[in-house]
Amino acid sequence: MLTVGQKAPDFTLFNTEKKEVSLSNFKGKNLIVLFFPMAFTSVCTAELCEMRDNIATYSRLNAEVVAISVDSPFTLAKFKEEQNLPFDLLSDFNKEVSQTYDTYYETFVLNLKGVSKRSAFVIDKDGIVQYVEVLESAGDVPSFEAIQQTLATL
Repeated sequence: MLTVGQKAPDFTLFNTEKKEVSLSNFKGKNLIVLFFPMAFTSVCTAELCEMRDNIATYSRLNAEVVAISVDSPFTLAKFKEEQNLPFDLLSDFNKEVSQTYDTYYETFVLNLKGVSKRSAFVIDKDGIVQYVEVLESAGDVPSFEAIQQTLATL
C-alpha cells in the first residue's frame, strides 16, 4: 500500500479525448488523484460533482485534479459531458494503475471483477505522496476537508 512520503508510481492512461495523460505531466504541480468505482453511479456522481463545485478552491490551493476508473474512455466521456466535469477522467480499463496504487476490488457488487476502490491521493509538485485515503466501502467518500488541509500545507 502506498504511504505518505513515497514517490507516487507513474502512470499513463487515456482521457476522454483519447489522449494519453501521465502523472509526469503534472510535475511542478500538486495533484489530487481520485479513484472511483463506476461512472453513472450515485456516490461516484456525488463525489465528482463535489470536486466540480469546489474546483476554484482546489485551484486556489494550486492543485489539479484527475479521476480514474476502470470504465472505458467512451463511457467516461459521456459521464464527463453529462456532469460537466472540468477535469480529466482517465480510463484504467486494463486495471493496472488501480492495482499499482493498491486501490482495487478483486470482486465488487454484482460479482463484478476488478473495480477501482474509492480513494484519494494528494501528490506534491515533486511527485511525493502527501495524502492517502483508500476506502473499503464504496458508499463512503474521501474527506475533502483533509485533502484541502493537506494541500494548504504544500
